[in-house]
Amino acid sequence: MGNLFCCVQVDQSTVAIKETFGKFEDVLEPGCHFLPWCLGSQIAGYLSLRLQQLDVRCETKTKDNVFVNVVASIQYRALANKANDAFYKLSNTRSQIQAYVFDVIRASVPKLLLDDVFEQKNDIAKAVEEELEKAMSAYGFEIVQTLIVDIEPDEHVKRAMNEINAAARMRLAANEKAEAEKILQIKRAEGEAESKYLSGLGIARQRQAIVDGLRDSVLGFAVNVPGTTAKDVMDMVLVTQYFDTMKEIGASSKSSAVFIPHGPGAVRDVATQIRDGLLQGSSANLG
Repeated sequence: MGNLFCCVQVDQSTVAIKETFGKFEDVLEPGCHFLPWCLGSQIAGYLSLRLQQLDVRCETKTKDNVFVNVVASIQYRALANKANDAFYKLSNTRSQIQAYVFDVIRASVPKLLLDDVFEQKNDIAKAVEEELEKAMSAYGFEIVQTLIVDIEPDEHVKRAMNEINAAARMRLAANEKAEAEKILQIKRAEGEAESKYLSGLGIARQRQAIVDGLRDSVLGFAVNVPGTTAKDVMDMVLVTQYFDTMKEIGASSKSSAVFIPHGPGAVRDVATQIRDGLLQGSSANLG
């Protein structure tokens, strides 16, 4: 119906290329335009001014001979003031952009190690964008943004990288565990040393108290009972202690059988041994 009345409609965010007898004449903005087809005027085509996106997957090799798939996302649009160049100079815009992306990526990635590719993906994206901007501006297109959205190594390489990372983390965990066990052992040894020191100190004080008590008992008995010597009192005390010990061993329900010499001679030997030990302990304390 529009052609019948020599009118044509151009939608928003779109321009139309007007030709007269096959020659470019004008770029029609959005709206309604008079198009006298009987005078050779016609619409050669339409060009969208909307932002478009092209995802390009490029396979290449890194410096350490690892094949990776690099996925670049290119956002571009045609310029309204260069619509005739965008329409006439390129027959396939997407293929042209893809070719430039391949060229830049395959020139940049082989210079980098695999780990550096992940770290410098923004630099790669910037290099692609600069090259595209320089090339596509001559054809009436603007490169809005370029992103490296994915870097995919071979599946075996990814598995190996994960295993290396897992091994490193396990090694770190083992080191931390060993360090913790070392600290526990040191603290345990320090605690045992302190415990033994305090135990020895307590035993020494206990023995000193026993010696002091026996000495006071002997002196007191000798004063209160004339004619007795210190040796007589000590023998009596030791014999009493000996029988008390025998009584406790026999009274204990959980005690094992204990074989010790028993008799008047045995008592005298035990008393002599204990007395000599106490006297040696007293001499050592006085010294």
